[in-house]
Amino acid sequence: MILTSGLTLFGIGLGAAAILGVASKLLYVKEDPRIGLIEGSLPGANCGGCGFPGCSGAAAAIVAGKAPASVCIVADAETAAVVAAVMGQEVIEREPELALRDCTGGNRASESFNYEGVLDCRAAHLLYGGSKTCPEGCLGLGTCARACPFEAIQMGPDGLPVIDPEQCKACGNCVDACPRGVIAVSGMSARLLHLNQTTDCLAPCRQKCPGQINIPKYIEQIKAGDYDGAVLTIKERNPLLVTCGRVCPRPCETECRRQHVDSPVGINMLKRFVADRELYSGKRLSIPCAKDTGRKVAVIGGGPAGLSCAYFLRRLGHNPTIFEAMPYLGGQVRYGIPEYRLPKADLDWEIQGILDLGVEARVNTKFGVDFTIESLKAEGYETVFIGIGAWQASGMYAEGEDLDGVMGGIEFLTAHAMGKGPDVGKHVIVVGGGNTAIDAARTCIRLGAKVTLMYRRTRAEMPANMEEIIGAEEEGVAFRFLAAPARVVGDESGRATHLEYYEMELGEPDESGRRRPIKKEGSEARMAADLIIPAIGQKPDLTCLYDENSGECPLETTKWQTIVADENTFETIIPGVFTAGDVYTGPDLVISAIGDGRKAARSMHYYMTRGEIPVPETTQKDMIPYSLFKEIDSVERKERAVMPHLCHDDERNCTFSEVEGALTEGEALTEADRCLRCGLVCYDRDMAEDRPAPTTNA
Repeated sequence: MILTSGLTLFGIGLGAAAILGVASKLLYVKEDPRIGLIEGSLPGANCGGCGFPGCSGAAAAIVAGKAPASVCIVADAETAAVVAAVMGQEVIEREPELALRDCTGGNRASESFNYEGVLDCRAAHLLYGGSKTCPEGCLGLGTCARACPFEAIQMGPDGLPVIDPEQCKACGNCVDACPRGVIAVSGMSARLLHLNQTTDCLAPCRQKCPGQINIPKYIEQIKAGDYDGAVLTIKERNPLLVTCGRVCPRPCETECRRQHVDSPVGINMLKRFVADRELYSGKRLSIPCAKDTGRKVAVIGGGPAGLSCAYFLRRLGHNPTIFEAMPYLGGQVRYGIPEYRLPKADLDWEIQGILDLGVEARVNTKFGVDFTIESLKAEGYETVFIGIGAWQASGMYAEGEDLDGVMGGIEFLTAHAMGKGPDVGKHVIVVGGGNTAIDAARTCIRLGAKVTLMYRRTRAEMPANMEEIIGAEEEGVAFRFLAAPARVVGDESGRATHLEYYEMELGEPDESGRRRPIKKEGSEARMAADLIIPAIGQKPDLTCLYDENSGECPLETTKWQTIVADENTFETIIPGVFTAGDVYTGPDLVISAIGDGRKAARSMHYYMTRGEIPVPETTQKDMIPYSLFKEIDSVERKERAVMPHLCHDDERNCTFSEVEGALTEGEALTEADRCLRCGLVCYDRDMAEDRPAPTTNA
């Protein structure tokens, strides 16, 4: 019986083996040998960070064409090259990326109620929106840390995730886990291309900055003594920080939350401190650029907008060439800002740093004369940027203003900067109330003239920077307010000798919000002058755009002689032609031209690489209302730093040496300590125990 059973089982087994043998011949599927070779080349971590089930799954996906040779986030570039060789492919080097946290709230962000639910960010966000008062900030429950397969994220003592750059593999698991977009995987190019979003952690100062500089970050770096890091943070948005540290009117400081305690933080002082530290260090910090794309880009105009556009295009890997009509680059920061505010040697140093990245410059080359948009495209330039500024002075609309001895403000400053300025004589009248008028007046004072600045409104309505107005007063410029030019009076030779003017009075506010000046009848008076400088406005000179044969302009323009372009992308009606700066906005701030130059470069990059220009719906354009509260609790009053003067008031009138200096290191650290490190709604308090308690219970 036992023998029979044994023989039966043996027969069944033998039959099954025979069947399997036949089946293996009929149903055999040959495995691609490349799968084994690739799997053997991978590190064997089986972490799943690549999105496939282990290294075997990743190898199969590579062979199937579902994943690139560089899919493994743990392996190095050499491993990717080996895998690519197996597949007969070429590996394109990818920029290093890291997970970055965009939130400074943490425990500083007050709770709106006591959250007693599941300690998971996604659950808290889904069910309650989270307990924090900030609608965009980190909830601090550590879901991102648990999602990281490499233990690269830990929750810090301040309730925010801390990312270890040595362990982070940029797998993106933390990004997928975070319900508020607080964490992102980002590399250099992504940071350069990023536009402020309403979902970002944007302090009020950062919202207001036309250059979108991460102000709280660089001030925090200064506080930590990381001065080089602060410079590099600024240069992700502004390549002209030495220049802006001297001439920027600091719109960011008008929204500084600290002003509701005592006075705004000296943001621009701190920028100048770190900028000057690099300037005088004898070395330049290394600025990384993406791998060369081989794409040629033309930048017409070497002013702040053009320099910024070329700088960011180069950092993104493209090959920009600047075409400049003047002998030197710089635009109106060179020719329109006097030496006592911005030494030309400092400007030269800063511009050379941009050129050293691989930016080509062709000076004394005039748009519309030496080249056209069509000729640039014929030379292989894929995109064109127009940033030719606003160099044409607006007239006074006064009889006789074409006489000798009358010279526009920007024309005067340009001629002086080039060493071709006129003899100013003994008495100069400058007409206007903006920075150009102030610069012309202070320049004439230094040339030995007595200067009267005539303005049709009062001191309170002057658009010039208050520091410049005060500086002009200290240096002896006389102000004649509520006066407007009526007629230039000349002698028999056709040279101006007097300016006839009307007295004015202020009426109702006009479109600018300032009270409209109204002429007082019968109030005419005369003032003698050897030189009259109208500085009441500037506009672009667009003659370079017109075809000499047809007399037509290929671009759409406005009645203010500015170029029309898409407000989001800066692209004109000609595809592939972009613009920014004063030729687009009219006369504006240097930092505005720099910021828009970067945005135009971003659009040009996407135009060339994607064929479309993405602009997210959450892009921040206006101030975020809920972040502008004025009740600032538990912050002690601290005195603001004062910019030092480099020479005494009585010495300034006879020299073009720089007037203002930089803070000392101690002063800079003290001023940086005044920063509240604001987020959207959070800020540093001096007394943590005074934080508001939750308002309701969950």
